[in-house]
Amino acid sequence: MKKSLLILFFFIGYVSLAQVTVNALFQDHMVLQRNKPIAVFGKAATEKQVVITFKGKTYKAKVENNNWKFFLDETEAGGPYTLSIKGENEIVFSDILIGEVWLCSGQSNMAMQMRGNFGQPIKGSNLEILKSTNQNLRLFTVKRNLSKEPVESIEGNWQLAEPKSVKEFSATAYFYGKMLQETLNVPVGLICAAWGGTPAEAWTPSEIIHTQFKDFKGWNKNEKSPQKNPSVLYNGMIHPLQPFTFKGVIWYQGEGNKNYYQNYTALFSSMIKSWRHNWNQGDFPFYFVQIAPLGWGGGNQAYLRETQLKTMQSVKNSGMAVTLDIGEKFNIHPAEKQKVGERLALWALAKDYGFKDIDFSGPVYKSMNVKGNKVVLNFEYAQLGVTSLNKELNDFVIAGEDKVFYKAEAKISKGKLEVWSDKVTKPVAVRYGFKDWVDGSLFNNAGLPASSFRTDNWESIEVKE
Repeated sequence: MKKSLLILFFFIGYVSLAQVTVNALFQDHMVLQRNKPIAVFGKAATEKQVVITFKGKTYKAKVENNNWKFFLDETEAGGPYTLSIKGENEIVFSDILIGEVWLCSGQSNMAMQMRGNFGQPIKGSNLEILKSTNQNLRLFTVKRNLSKEPVESIEGNWQLAEPKSVKEFSATAYFYGKMLQETLNVPVGLICAAWGGTPAEAWTPSEIIHTQFKDFKGWNKNEKSPQKNPSVLYNGMIHPLQPFTFKGVIWYQGEGNKNYYQNYTALFSSMIKSWRHNWNQGDFPFYFVQIAPLGWGGGNQAYLRETQLKTMQSVKNSGMAVTLDIGEKFNIHPAEKQKVGERLALWALAKDYGFKDIDFSGPVYKSMNVKGNKVVLNFEYAQLGVTSLNKELNDFVIAGEDKVFYKAEAKISKGKLEVWSDKVTKPVAVRYGFKDWVDGSLFNNAGLPASSFRTDNWESIEVKE
């Protein structure tokens, strides 16, 4: 009897091992990317090939080293469809939509749920949750997981947008996806992989860390906070998503690197490029949020914002949503996530979906001209000039050759910004919002805020009244 049971258990184990499996992103209710070859992939222990059926077509994927992968033909938005994957067993997924798929990642401001968490609310979330039912918006949250080595599996479920699921989902990602879905009128799928309090190096592949950032200051083995170690979240939450086909990435992170901001541009840029390389889907869009001002905690936040701006300026097909006007002085998790998500969506709509007649970025400093004791500042992304939106122009400082900054006056005349101080007769440098806490007061005519900036590269930060 015992021998028979042993043989039975062995047989059951062998059969389960021999089953064709598919990556956990493939489920009922999923959204697949339109107008691109669609990657379908998984494992098979004994089969030589896997048969895939989708939209009336049959494909055969070869199994190599127990892995299989195949790209379905490009297809237009639509659905619902059924996907069949067959080896010795058969897996059938239903209610599949074709549309736009975006990966949403970062730390706590991306992880922050619609219902609010970290002891903080989301502005207007209750009514948004109430009205959130939408069959054409689908959500997937990757369960938090860290690993010292790259893994191939994740946990999570595709859910239809409705109050029960939306209240638990990333607020920034939800508002982003909602605006895309309503504007494009096609299905949208959002995959959120985020973990609060984490630095960019945790989301960066180990080969990048070991070859490009061996001596990066601030890195060590975090035994109380293991999720902060290099590569562990890339290994556990990003690597297993590859090569799932999507349109692009939105990212909200930076606070975790503010205390050692010096190499953030290089690190963040390398992280973006490594994701693109490893996915092998070209230079897909990568849009991110500049961290909001904060009045506590220190950490040279203005310098971190500057490194994020430099990343946007140096990495192609990237864009940055500015939050200089919606920070909260004593709250690292600003409640105004709707504006954040929508500002990210403006980048995608303008750059990827053909909406050429909209503004998508706030003013970015371009150059300066000195006229007497005044400096006239010029900006990109402000074709009709700049405005204060009736706010008092604040947080400008100006300096001469002595590199001592004084609080400056500022005036906008016919869209042109002039800055001066009676204490500086020959100005050579201007800074705007270049400190931890600032309430942004400079915008373009679309109401999008300017990034903080400086025209100099001095170490001095002395400011006199």
